[in-house]
Order: sequence, then structure tokens, then C-alpha cells
Amino acid sequence: MQLDKLYIKGFRNFNEATINFNPHCLIIGANDVGKTNLIYALRLLLDRGFSDYDFELKESDFCAYSDVTEVIIRAYFSNLTEECVVSRLAGKISDDDKFVVQYKAKLENGKVEYQFFCGKSDADVDLQEIDAPFYRKFINIKYIGSKRDFWNYINKSKNDLLLKAKANRDEDVISEDDALYAEIESKLKEVDEKIPNLSYVKNATIQLNEELNKLSIHHKEQTIIFDTSTTDVDKVISAVSVTSKHGDKKLFIGGEGRINQIYLSLWASQNQHTDISNEVSIICVEEPEAYLHPHQQRELASYLGRTLPGQVILTSHSPFIVSEFSPNSIIRLYKDKNHHTRVASKGCSKIIGEKFEDFGYRMSVIPAEAFFSDCVVLVEGPSEEIFYKTLAKQLDIDLDRLNISVLDVKGVGFSTYINILNSLSLWWIVRTDNDIMKLPKKEEYRYAGIERGIKFSEACEISEEDFKIINSERGKIHGFRDKDNIPEDVSHAAEQLINVLAKYDIFIAEEGLEEDLYNSPIQDNLKEFYGIDLSKEKIIKLMKEQKAVNMFDFLKKHKDCLKLLKDDNLAFPLLAAKAYIESTYGTYGSSKTHH
Repeated sequence: MQLDKLYIKGFRNFNEATINFNPHCLIIGANDVGKTNLIYALRLLLDRGFSDYDFELKESDFCAYSDVTEVIIRAYFSNLTEECVVSRLAGKISDDDKFVVQYKAKLENGKVEYQFFCGKSDADVDLQEIDAPFYRKFINIKYIGSKRDFWNYINKSKNDLLLKAKANRDEDVISEDDALYAEIESKLKEVDEKIPNLSYVKNATIQLNEELNKLSIHHKEQTIIFDTSTTDVDKVISAVSVTSKHGDKKLFIGGEGRINQIYLSLWASQNQHTDISNEVSIICVEEPEAYLHPHQQRELASYLGRTLPGQVILTSHSPFIVSEFSPNSIIRLYKDKNHHTRVASKGCSKIIGEKFEDFGYRMSVIPAEAFFSDCVVLVEGPSEEIFYKTLAKQLDIDLDRLNISVLDVKGVGFSTYINILNSLSLWWIVRTDNDIMKLPKKEEYRYAGIERGIKFSEACEISEEDFKIINSERGKIHGFRDKDNIPEDVSHAAEQLINVLAKYDIFIAEEGLEEDLYNSPIQDNLKEFYGIDLSKEKIIKLMKEQKAVNMFDFLKKHKDCLKLLKDDNLAFPLLAAKAYIESTYGTYGSSKTHH
């Protein structure tokens, strides 16, 4: 069985959304964007622990950002072939093994009425009302919230684990255990007899009985003793506690991270399906990374996928966990301008995965940090990334506060990044060099950087007027013969195209990063660093040797000079990112599809 899709309408911060799921998927997004609300919607349909009281939504559960009086939550399942499900849902599963369940609530005069439905499809003829969500007995969700009561669960699960292990013994093991049990019982009885002879136990017993005799003449034939009850072997076994051991020494389990690992391991062992299971469960864990360092976070994501058969849904704020997921198994939530929660690419999407595969990489192409951003500035290489992150600090643009990432695309492979970011509904800004390149087998040249920018613009919603300019001018920027003496009509066309592209946050350099820096207000600082007597050509050549290292070394000594670039073209990508976030969402906001 698999949950394929969840439809939510009018519930909390979801105005209307469709979320596609994969067998193993991850839900990400900013704080308060709706990750827990999405899971709660699923739990309303499938959580066996929910009661009639939970089903009666409050007025605040109806979407506050829209004038709605109805909530609909509908789940679509496929591949229902498990006997424990098929035998109990006779007539309600389609011929192609599909099944739909629905919760509907209406708000009238301050009162909420709710209904449950199930059937072969979401068609009215198939989706029939039922008295209660009886299907939860064999199709359900098992859920761990982000706030975990570690020790209570560990102690409860420990006893369940012992009972299960005891029930699974064969005859030979039972016989061995019975002999060992008798031996333990004999030794415990000996301990029980010796403890009362300890001087302070004996004296305390005498004192207690003397005081009791002063209070009452009744029961004088009885003597009160301190009883260890250690001869009750079952009681001793049930009182065993979870601790840690190194060699022969016991250690106190103090770290929250280690406790979380024990908690999740016990939970996983308790929730594994077997051939005789009478239910099929979707496993959901919120923020499994709690208290764990990066390597353990990655291992935990992998462990839960390996250990728990069936469908697993995680929510997380951890880029380390994101990096362990196939890109097309990531569900990214974000808010639109009306505060409604939106779902990038309708959840798990082949579009994202295909873009990664086309590029020959997996998640390493885009640092997982970018998936949590609201705006990504794409630059060509590591020296640009170092430069723009440092420039942001000098211009008092707090990238973290504004949730902006600067991403090095490792060359000029922008298009794949743009497609991926669009699929994730992440706002992007580009800064690329204004390369002029020779046409193959011809003594002619082209504005390769501008043509690259035009290609990027195909992913934007271009106005009709700008579209006409691009179409009329793009043919004029290639085929010229002298790159050092470019014809005026070609230069004019290039300038027009650069201005149009800038309107869509695609910024073309004057030349390249190094040339633009030399021609900027920080030229004197570059001369001081590289050599006051060196020519422009020599300094630029030096800057391009080990670009990232040289950029880092220069900025270590001269980062303060970057303040001089606040009005320079070099700063435009950062200023555009800041303006987008602050003008659209205030000092912090969520993203939307580019343009």
C-alpha cells in the first residue's frame, strides 16, 4: 500500500493544496509554514489515537486567511494488495487496487459538524459516507511528534520489547531460561534473608515496631519488617532500566542525542511489520534530528528508511537530512503573499529528480541549505561566492535574517540550477560574466554571456513588451568580426538586452568579476594588494590565478573597502535580493515561483 496524494482545502493555513507522496519522503519548510498542520490533516484521517473530540474542529482550524466554512481532507491510496486490508474493505477497493478516504467538516453558527467517507475513487458515486473511520484499524498512521517524552516511552517500550522477546522463544531456549530463572530465584532468596541482618536495617526495624506498639495494642502478634521483595523475580526483571555499559562499567545516559537514538530505535523495533501483521501503517516522524550531530542526522535518515518497511514520512529543518533524500522525494512548503501555505511542484515530483539526473549529480549539486532559503543568488564560481557573501556583510545585508543563499554553480551550468529552483518554488537571481566568444570555425564572435542570460529568461514570465525587445535584438549580438571594435548597432543591442534581463534579476557583468572589480571604486585597494606598479592586465591576470584563494586573501586584508561598492553594478544582485524579500514579505518572508 502507498499513500499517493493528500488533498487539503480550508484547513488552517492551507487554502487549497494537493501534495504528492513517494514511499520515502521528506517535508521541509520554514518555521510556522504548515509542516505540522499537514501531518495533522493526515492524522485526522488515519491516527488511531484520535477520538471524536479530536474530529470536532475548532473555529480556528478553518483557514483564517480565506472566508471558508468548510474543510476537506482527502487521501488517495494505491497498490492495496495486503490481505489484512483487502479482506476488510471488500467492495470499497477499485479493481486497480485504489482506495480513497475523506474527512469533511462544516462550520455553521459557531458549531462544527463532520463526516467521514471512503470508496474506490473520489467520484460521488464511489465516495460513500461512513459512520466512523473504521478503516483506521488496518490502514493507519504511526506518529512521533517533535516533542518527545523520552523516558516514559523508553520505559513502556522496554517492557513491550521484553514481552515480545519472551513470546518468541523456542522450546530449548525456554528450558534453558527456566533453569536460569530457578537459579536467580534461589540467589535472590538468599539476598532477601541477609539484607534484614544489616545493622542499620535491623535497628530501624526495632525502632519502627517499638513506636507502633506505643500507638496501638492491636496486632502486637505481628512484626513489621523492611522487605526487599527481591525473591519476586518477575518484579526484579520488570524493574530493569535502560543504561549504558563500557566494558564492565555502567555509564549514565545523559546526552539528549543518545536518548533520542534509543527512543527512535525502540520505536522502530516496536513498529516493524511482520508477515502476520493485521494492519498497514504509514510511519511519520517529525524532526528526527533532535539533539544529534550532522553525521548522526544523516545516518538516522538512512536508518529509518532501511529499518521501517512501507511508507515513511519525515519532517525536518536539517540540511544534513535533506542531503540524504532523492530530490524528487522532497516536499517543500512555503507561504504565498496571502499567507496561504503552498506546495512546490505539488510535493514529490519527477521534475526535480530528472533535472538532477540530467546534470549527472544528485543532491550535491545544490547545497541542502538552499532548499530552506527564500531567495538564492546564483554566481559562477567559488571566488564569486566568497566575494558576494563578504560584500553582503559590508553592505549590512544580513543574508541569514533575510533567508538568502549565495550559491556557486561551479561554472556556467546555470540552467539546471534554475530549473531545479523553479521546481522548488525558490526565487532566484543570477549574476554571470559578459563573455564574448569566437564562433566555431569562423572569424566571428558572439555575446555568449548575454545569450546565456536570454536562455535563463525563458524560465521567467516575461512581459509582452520585453519579449518583443529580446526577439528583435538577440539576432544582432552574434556574427561580428572584431571583438575589440564592436559595431555600434551590436553594442546598442547588447545594452538593450542587458537592461531588459536586469528587470528579471538576471544581471550581466560589464566584463567578468575580476575586470569589473578593477574598474570599480576599489581599484586602488587592488593595486595596493597586488603591486602598485603593475599594469591593469597583470593585476587581472594575477586575480584569475587561483581565483578563490586570491579572493580570500585579498578580502582578509581589504574587506572594509567593499563598502565603496554600495552603488556599483557589482552590488546589484544582492540589492535585488534584499529588495525582493523586504518589499514583498517584510524583513523575513517566504518564496514564490520566479516572476
